[in-house]
Amino acid sequence: MSTSPQLPAVVPAVTAELVEALSPRLRKRLDAGVAKLAGRPVVRDGDTVRIAIDDDTDLELHAPGSVVTSADAVRCGCLLAPDCLHRAAAASAAPVADGVPAGAVEDGGPQTPAAAGESPRQPSSPEPEPAPEPEPEGPSPQQLGAARAVFEAAAAVLEAGTDGAGAVLQAELLRAAHTARLAGLPRAASAAVTVVTGVRAARSADPAYRLPDLVEALRTVLGVAHRLPGAAGAELAELRGTVRQPYTPDGSLRLYGLFSEPVLTATGYAGAVTWTADTEGRLYTVSDVAPGGAGRATGAADRTVRIGDTALTHRELSRAGLAVSGATVSPTGRLGAGAGVRAVRASGADWRGEPLERLWAVPVAEQVRRALDGGPHDLLFLDVTLVGTVREAAGDCLLADCEGLTLRLAAAHDDPALPHRENLRLLAAALGTRLRVIARLAPGPLPRALLLAAEHPSRPGVRVDLGLDRLQRADLPAPAVPPAAAPVPDEAPLHLLRRRVHQAVSGGRRVLAFPGGAAGDPARLRRNGFATGAAVLDELHATAADRTRDAFGRLLPAGTPRFARAWLAAACYTGGVERELCATAWGFRSGSDLHGS
Repeated sequence: MSTSPQLPAVVPAVTAELVEALSPRLRKRLDAGVAKLAGRPVVRDGDTVRIAIDDDTDLELHAPGSVVTSADAVRCGCLLAPDCLHRAAAASAAPVADGVPAGAVEDGGPQTPAAAGESPRQPSSPEPEPAPEPEPEGPSPQQLGAARAVFEAAAAVLEAGTDGAGAVLQAELLRAAHTARLAGLPRAASAAVTVVTGVRAARSADPAYRLPDLVEALRTVLGVAHRLPGAAGAELAELRGTVRQPYTPDGSLRLYGLFSEPVLTATGYAGAVTWTADTEGRLYTVSDVAPGGAGRATGAADRTVRIGDTALTHRELSRAGLAVSGATVSPTGRLGAGAGVRAVRASGADWRGEPLERLWAVPVAEQVRRALDGGPHDLLFLDVTLVGTVREAAGDCLLADCEGLTLRLAAAHDDPALPHRENLRLLAAALGTRLRVIARLAPGPLPRALLLAAEHPSRPGVRVDLGLDRLQRADLPAPAVPPAAAPVPDEAPLHLLRRRVHQAVSGGRRVLAFPGGAAGDPARLRRNGFATGAAVLDELHATAADRTRDAFGRLLPAGTPRFARAWLAAACYTGGVERELCATAWGFRSGSDLHGS
């Protein structure tokens, strides 16, 4: 028996069922019940997690595999059970199980819960490649109904904002996510779960919460549900998504470790992903991600890699090599771990030697273009000189010179249990040092990337996984140059629109409905050539303030779908323009023009 603050994940349908069963009176008390439960002690005994409601009453969650899969698995010992508030409160306080096996995060790394939501998965055996199926001509009636339900539930969350989207609205979106998954819409379902998790993180003041991540998740779920009714063929297949990516045979591979990074997602998954490259520079990942918290993220690096018979840990593999036979690989480069896969330890390679050297030989602009165009990964392999620091809203960033470009290198994760930010602070003491680094592109109007791994500033040939290893101040060289001042960016006023998009997610529709709240912003956008952006902002405020009255002067229900569509247009426009500005900041243009009318 062990104590643990981590509740087991609960599948969306269970939470929705328990909340729906509450009486109207208890529903009004649900958010207070969730808050009260958060402070109660939690004890784990095998597959059972026990919460002490009071001195005499316990609530139990039976969770084989750390996942609660039925309402009957949530049992309360109070006198009102099973119709009590406690069962629904426990399900609403627990992480949401996304309905997929645990494994690697989609696209091989811990992305901002993004386009399709986070989808941790790593099958224990290779899945057979599915037989080709004709592309559907259009969505089925069941899928149309599920998409409509997802859109309406997500729109209701947007209408209320994180401040007002309590457990009842969250449960409605979870019910819609469950319906979407049953209808064969895993992408919409996963994105809806990501929205609920983000809302919960915001309401609980979770330090890992990031508003831009929630904005992106809402944009995705509303966008998928909005586009699906008119989609067909390849577009429909892309909007439907897949529960798992097929693993296909790839013969024998000789892999060289690059680095490992911790995974700590908002949906309650944690672990590590190790990146490797073959002799041609193609990237492959090995992952160990499962339900858990920061402790699992920091400890997974020392777990044995789950592939073949190798005894390498993730930390060791990041600096060594691997010879694999019978390999199976997903479309994003994730290695399967089936019974037919054989793997043994092999020698590694230095970042400055073949074959890894070729990753840094690709021009930076080409790397950024590949990432922005949805390439197989969003990693950047850069040679930089540290020149200073700059303070941003999320914390200090390193300033680095990269081929004449002033680049901002930010911490990849802000959770205090991970060493990203402390390592970044220590690297700031090594100004003037030239380093080879690996970072993840952070699209925006300024050249910016999230720092993942770097050469050690004073130990040639040694590299540091900045999310797992900890630099020591005594090992760092004295600054070779005085710190440089951050250049003042000539930034386009897109923040005027971005700010309103973000405000709506936090405060709901009402914060955009205040008279005079955006006075002058559309005119400024037009003066700077963003005529479409100005029109989008006008429509967003108009729909937020549009509350018509009936013949008796009473307010009619708010037009939630219209407001959600206006917000979706603003979010999509903002994202598209930011992509163009990002391309320009890195020294190239992507070819489309979103600024004009």
